[in-house]
Amino acid sequence: MPVRFLTALLAALAFLPALPAAAETPEPPDRIAAAWRTDHLFVDERLRAAIPATEVDRIRTAMRTAAVPVYVAITPRTPALQKIRYDLPTLLHARVGAPGLYVVAVVDGDYWSTNAELYRQAGLRGRDLTSVRGDDKRRLDIVSDRPAPQIVRTIQQASTAFDGRALPAVPAGDLEPERPRRGLSVTDKSDRAVYVGLGVGGLLGLALTLVIGLRRRGGSKRTHEGRPTDAPAVDTHRVELRADGKITQAERALARLDRRRNKTTQQLDRRDDAYRRLDAARALRADTTDDVLAAAGALVLARQAERIASGAALEPPCFFDPTHAPGTAKVDWSDEVEVPACQPCASAVRRRKTPRGLQVPARSGLLGHDRKQVPYWTLDPEDNPMVATGFGALSDDLAERITARKDEVR
Repeated sequence: MPVRFLTALLAALAFLPALPAAAETPEPPDRIAAAWRTDHLFVDERLRAAIPATEVDRIRTAMRTAAVPVYVAITPRTPALQKIRYDLPTLLHARVGAPGLYVVAVVDGDYWSTNAELYRQAGLRGRDLTSVRGDDKRRLDIVSDRPAPQIVRTIQQASTAFDGRALPAVPAGDLEPERPRRGLSVTDKSDRAVYVGLGVGGLLGLALTLVIGLRRRGGSKRTHEGRPTDAPAVDTHRVELRADGKITQAERALARLDRRRNKTTQQLDRRDDAYRRLDAARALRADTTDDVLAAAGALVLARQAERIASGAALEPPCFFDPTHAPGTAKVDWSDEVEVPACQPCASAVRRRKTPRGLQVPARSGLLGHDRKQVPYWTLDPEDNPMVATGFGALSDDLAERITARKDEVR
């Protein structure tokens, strides 16, 4: 009986129709490469409704007029994509096998970034795409809230690398607007005049006299308290440009590290550490505008990411001004705390002087209408992780604090 049953079961199974296998979701490189067989412009279905048709048409026009074949992929940032983001152009070229420009545009929130590689036909020579992009003086001024400006500029850079022609000018609509210098509003000026008329000016004068008298009485006694200054404010835009440039350098260093085969455990650890700091730097640049603390923090984190990815030793920033050279010297600060400092700031401290430091705006006056420049370390550390950590000079956990704060906001 059991033998007959088994025979019947096997016979029934032999005649059953084959069930379709569950289709697995293709990997991003396979999915993009498959789409490129019919259209060299791939737009992820999750973004098609969000990208205006004018943006897509402009990208297609630039692709048609380019000096090289162009393959463009526009996709959102996902955990799976992030792991291979810097290798994606190479992986796509391996699947397509054709020479040309491979551009991958990734969006995170409203921040767009591009990664591109240029592959020439055998025997053709020209400029390196990285060199052309590095010589483009306006690359850091291009807006990052739309995909077309960066993609079109990348196509222009590749054409220049291919045929040696000069780069065209960037349209005004693709450039970040000039940030006007901040000043007191009409209402603030009116309020200040009223309080000056009521005697605030006299009180400030009395306070200034007392401060001068106390300083003279103290002679050469050392002080570490930040003091108000009427020196010009820090050029936030310049710091932002430096941070963006260092972020680009860090991305290139990480791309070089990712391309290495048979990485050691130490190299893998360095890569993870560098990505952690680079992601925090991008978060500061993407989430905050016109904030010198955020711009300086992004500069420090990107500078550290570039050094770590390049195999260099990690250097803390100068505690007094993180936009200075790294803190290669140690000096005693208030409450017997030792802080890293660049050579000029360390020399000032050893001469029993307080370095001017990174100046940031702070409100003053009876109702906070007046604004003055003060050293950043005089601010409340509870309000800002850059102040709390001294931009990583006091504790090397700035990247973690930035990431944690971003997660809390979400």
